[in-house]
Amino acid sequence: MPGVMAAAQRSDVVVEIGGLPIRLRCDDPAFIRLIIERYAGYVSSSNDTGFEFDIELAPPGAEPRDEDVRVTWDSGRWLMERGDFRAEWNPSASRGRIQQTSNPYSLDSVLRIVHTLLLARKGGFLVHASSAIRNGRAFLFPGVSGAGKTTMARLAPPDATLLTDEISYVTRQDDRYFAVGTPFFGELAHAGENLRAPIEALYLLAKGSENKIEPVAGTDAVRGLLGNILFFARDAEFVKLVFDAACDFVSRVPVRRLTFVPDSRVWELIV
Repeated sequence: MPGVMAAAQRSDVVVEIGGLPIRLRCDDPAFIRLIIERYAGYVSSSNDTGFEFDIELAPPGAEPRDEDVRVTWDSGRWLMERGDFRAEWNPSASRGRIQQTSNPYSLDSVLRIVHTLLLARKGGFLVHASSAIRNGRAFLFPGVSGAGKTTMARLAPPDATLLTDEISYVTRQDDRYFAVGTPFFGELAHAGENLRAPIEALYLLAKGSENKIEPVAGTDAVRGLLGNILFFARDAEFVKLVFDAACDFVSRVPVRRLTFVPDSRVWELIV
């Protein structure tokens, strides 16, 4: 019973995505339990956290309707705001605070923003893409809403491991790019596996009357990737970091256009 009581009264939890553990604190144990449930598979026992956020829950009331995200750099802090949350983060102090509704998906948005900022410094990015590992290699399928990200995830063969059907996490290590599982999901409504693998290829999605693959190079490849990268901050330095990362990525990873019919046979072309 003491162990159960201790778990019920927890006021903090560590969520580790992409190998970056972030400690989240809140005075409301019920909200901590919601976080643990929401990020199952990504909750870490690590005490060596690089960043910490204190969460203050807004009083119950009507959900705000402002859906525009604003991210600005001011006096050594990143300021993040949407109708359902306001947050600030001081990277040099590794500390931040969040004021948000009790909806855990508000926290989803804050974490996505924070990870885009962290990844940009390391040559990585978050991208609107489903991704999966097959035979030790990762494949990315970026696209706008309706392009077929979730469809490709649903059609994946039994020997493929799904990393996400919505938001892919791309990180650079030396001269290679890796895809990492994320808890950020789309229509499948469940988190991807918390695994990583080197990226073999990226397939820009398009629906058609037949399955075919065409190479995409140069400017078209960069444009296709940039159009799907999560992009919150308009700070000039951040914009350059993301652009440089996209250019480097397409110089090292094959980019192809995948036109497909929603049929499992499409995966026979993924090599």
